[in-house]
Amino acid sequence: MEKWPWTAVVVLLALTVRWAVSLHSYSGAGKPPLFGDYEAQRHWQEVTVNLPLRQWYFNSSENDLQYWGLDYPPLTAYHSLLCAFVAERINPAWVALHTSRGHESPAHKLFMRTTVLVADVMIYIPAVVLYCCCLKEISTKKKVANALCILLYPGLILIDHGHFQYNSVSLGFALWGVLGVSCDWDLLGSLAFCLALNYKQMELYHSLPFFCFLLGKCFQKGLKGKGLGLLLKLVGTVVASFALCWLPFFSEREQTLQVVRRLFPVERGLFEARGSVLVTGSSQAPRREGSGRAGGGPIRSCRFSS
Repeated sequence: MEKWPWTAVVVLLALTVRWAVSLHSYSGAGKPPLFGDYEAQRHWQEVTVNLPLRQWYFNSSENDLQYWGLDYPPLTAYHSLLCAFVAERINPAWVALHTSRGHESPAHKLFMRTTVLVADVMIYIPAVVLYCCCLKEISTKKKVANALCILLYPGLILIDHGHFQYNSVSLGFALWGVLGVSCDWDLLGSLAFCLALNYKQMELYHSLPFFCFLLGKCFQKGLKGKGLGLLLKLVGTVVASFALCWLPFFSEREQTLQVVRRLFPVERGLFEARGSVLVTGSSQAPRREGSGRAGGGPIRSCRFSS
């Protein structure tokens, strides 16, 4: 069985299903005052492209945090800004400050749906395909079947392309991290997982397996030898990754603290009722004994959440 032609068929099928789901309505459509997560993502684009960075996470007359205030890490905000730059050039009314609130139109829906699909194509789908291709000691047929099962997982498709979110970005980065540490590219794997954490704090669920797996590698190499060197490199990678993502918010102490308060709203309840949906799905990674390096270690521990 030829692997790549069938893999291409699986990817095309996955894209077709995603686009078919996206043709339908989304959660909150035509339902003021909040309009659902679709409006949340659009509003974050409005905020990031019109307001200076120092105001993104602060409540003000220009940025009402009670109306879908930004409460995800900086990488999500940067992604919103990137999408907003494109949206503004297509139609400035889509992200006009205040007046675009609750904006709904077929053209804008097409744009928003496309941004989710592009995120899948650039980050999530390549990670899944590479993961399945790297599985050892299983047939090509089973590798293709694994890719088919993961890419057609209904929970993620319905949440991202139906309800409307960008969970594939954080999950894709996390899977790239799994691939990295499983193939002994520990620094690249750590970098990828740090990007996942800085896109969505939900990835903290997956951080313990990563930490334990990498710490175990350091102990195996010996903390008085190569293990210590690896540990220091890992610490440096994590610190540098977070510093780069958070650097614009380090200008003032209160700025940094406000972002943290928005990410972890302890004073208003960590599980405050909002329009978003929390889905903790079953592991999409196949659990096979003796499936080789890419199928072992942290991959078995990684459970996909959104």
